[in-house]
Amino acid sequence: MMRILSLGLAFVGAALAVGASAPALAQQPTPPPITAGPPNVKRTILQRFDVAGTNLETIVAVVEIGASVKAGRHSHPGEVVGYVMDGEFVLALDGQGEQTFKAGASLRVPSGAVHDEGTRDKPARLIATYVIEKGKPLASPVK
Repeated sequence: MMRILSLGLAFVGAALAVGASAPALAQQPTPPPITAGPPNVKRTILQRFDVAGTNLETIVAVVEIGASVKAGRHSHPGEVVGYVMDGEFVLALDGQGEQTFKAGASLRVPSGAVHDEGTRDKPARLIATYVIEKGKPLASPVK
């Protein structure tokens, strides 16, 4: 009888252990979405949330740009603030000269400003925060 009771308790203990780990398995984070962009440019969205009381949303992303990439002239429907984590990032706002931002530098692109951006001979990685109008594309090419 004692042996049956011990086996029963062992079974209940194992079932509780499996049941306790099931919620932990179910709560594993899903990988962040990656947005499409120019070739050799990858944006991994870390956070996306509405700005309360406005028609704006905030998108925080890691932007990885391959070596010798130019994104092409484009604009954003809101403000963009960037921080260069690795490499060198090149920004050319229309009407202004080209600027190079090295690792540790931050930059700002005003809402609607037409610009080109990219890298020279080495890749770059940035954290970018976009505060843009809801429902608009993250970037729009300019001809």
